[in-house]
Amino acid sequence: MSTDADRHWMARALGLAHIATGSTAPNPPVGAVLVRDGSVLGEGWTRPIGGPHAEVAALQDCAIRGHDPRGATLYVTLEPCCHQGRTPPCSDALIAAGVSRVVVGVLDPFPAMRGQSVEQMEAAGLSVAVGVEEDACARQILGFARALSSGLPEVTSKVAMTLDGHIATASGESQWISGPQARQDGHVLRAHHDAILVGIGTVVADDPRLTCRLPAESLPGGSVDRDPVPVVLDSQLRVPAEARVLQSRDAVVVCAEDAPKRELSARVVRVARGPHGLDVVAALRALVDLGLHRILVEGGGHVHRALLDAAVVDTLQVYVAGLLLPGGRPWVAGPTVERLAEGVRMDLADVVRLGPDVRLTYALRHAIAPDPLAALRHQRTTPAR
Repeated sequence: MSTDADRHWMARALGLAHIATGSTAPNPPVGAVLVRDGSVLGEGWTRPIGGPHAEVAALQDCAIRGHDPRGATLYVTLEPCCHQGRTPPCSDALIAAGVSRVVVGVLDPFPAMRGQSVEQMEAAGLSVAVGVEEDACARQILGFARALSSGLPEVTSKVAMTLDGHIATASGESQWISGPQARQDGHVLRAHHDAILVGIGTVVADDPRLTCRLPAESLPGGSVDRDPVPVVLDSQLRVPAEARVLQSRDAVVVCAEDAPKRELSARVVRVARGPHGLDVVAALRALVDLGLHRILVEGGGHVHRALLDAAVVDTLQVYVAGLLLPGGRPWVAGPTVERLAEGVRMDLADVVRLGPDVRLTYALRHAIAPDPLAALRHQRTTPAR
């Protein structure tokens, strides 16, 4: 059984993992806290690709603070790695440091892991507990787990709309429907995603930059480089060469296999066509192939509709303004639905007031991979104790 102290420190580790979210692709975001006698010796989170993992970052922080990690307990949201990748095995580092106990939130779904480091650390004499705050820790790495289990990313659709469901006037005016607090919250949301996706209609109409325009001190971890990779769905490859979104060195344009050939200052990825444009599931799989596991979708209406119809959206985040725009452009486009049974049902997960606006967060059922961590939970090798 886990103790109140275990849950307390794992909650702190989850907060550190949240800092890393959106900056670690293709690695999962992980947080770690090193504790002895109720005091923090060191803490850390996964750094961008090639940098230290959370466990090593916590050990480094411990050394900087002048503490000895021997005999301490490490709380970590995801099972430490025990294989050589871009960095050495974290389990080896914990054993060498003399840590006496490791509390793991959830086992690693990576095929080379799945409890292997738990067995290694126990064989070396460490006490290991698995499953503390397991559901929260599993949710933290949903994009990583889904990519491994089904080749699809975690998808969040974001909408700023009026009370009557419109994202612009009939003529296309949309700046600004939401107030400053909601817009700032939306930029923080961008910072927690690997990529931000829009359709070609949005690029042509608004010429967005799709950057995270916030001061460093307001970003997770105080980072100044938290811009997600901009992605444009453009079946005919008609994005203007001078579009601001292409100014990013990492920009991706997803087009149809038979689209005209063009030279663009972006990575062009070709996928199959779907019933009404691109095959959006194939497009999402292509993004996973690029190491992008958390995708934020910002429109337009046809893109939102295609993803909803394919049932590949995990979360809908809606910023609702106290404004009515009769006859405006709806946030979901496409053919009408005639029967209630054909509608998209979702569960309200959170409500937050942001100045004059309200942020509503809904959870949707994912048709292709409802819970990629379900089987992993049943594989637990060590009971939480």
